[in-house]
Amino acid sequence: MPAPGETLHGRRVSFFPGGKGANQAVAAARLGAEASLFGKVGDDPFGQRLLDALRSSGVEAGGVEIEPDTASGLAIIWIDDTGNNAIALGAGANGCVDSSYIERYLDRIAEADVLLLQLEIPIETVGFLLRALPPTKPLVILDPAPAQDLTPLPLERIDILTPNEHELHTISECGDIESGVQRLLDAGIANIVCTLGEDGAIWASAERAPRRFASPHVRTVDTTAAGDAFNGALAWAIRSRTLDEAIRFAVAAGALATTVRGAQPSLPNREDVTDLFRSQPSQLAA
Repeated sequence: MPAPGETLHGRRVSFFPGGKGANQAVAAARLGAEASLFGKVGDDPFGQRLLDALRSSGVEAGGVEIEPDTASGLAIIWIDDTGNNAIALGAGANGCVDSSYIERYLDRIAEADVLLLQLEIPIETVGFLLRALPPTKPLVILDPAPAQDLTPLPLERIDILTPNEHELHTISECGDIESGVQRLLDAGIANIVCTLGEDGAIWASAERAPRRFASPHVRTVDTTAAGDAFNGALAWAIRSRTLDEAIRFAVAAGALATTVRGAQPSLPNREDVTDLFRSQPSQLAA
């Protein structure tokens, strides 16, 4: 990764449709979910490319508005020789998703079985939406990325929070996983599912002690969108499985995403995940 003031030669430049919300919608759709995305893109060539990618992946995008005179959101991702990444974001049209947008689409959003949220739109908008939702439906999964202070949100309306380890430390202000998880549970969030990269995931709730889920062994080439694959798979699986089973499925989906370069191109389908379960049953049962 380049240090401040340093210039490095890269080997390859590639462009892929992405964005956390779009990636997670595509991840769920590839597994068989009836997925809809809400948000905004800019009135630039990237915006149209993003919409085309969503529709070609089976995501309903009628609620995605085109923001005039605005660029689409952009992520610049550096990937090192081990497949790890560092990301710089430009919000673009994502930053224009406001309370008036939510009011236009609230009825449609509230019809969902599962609502999957991220923090690439303003956190004030996320808070407005959570307060406007019915009290028990839909089930809400929040991926708190990019990591930031969650105190503006009604935390009791979040059913499952899915930070990675770095995000957990940032939002909890705790230096170890167990303390960070407990602080967030004490704040009112029902379930914390922290992803741990190649070490799988850990789940804790107020009713049960933390439980770890191992990750299958795969050859990692690019970790981009692994968390999005996890979240999309969790949202799809939780409709018909226990949270325990859904996490195990999501861990496998996230691992598979690291074996392919790019964001949306790496998101697996249900057959891929099922094949991984068959090839490593003892590992995935851990």
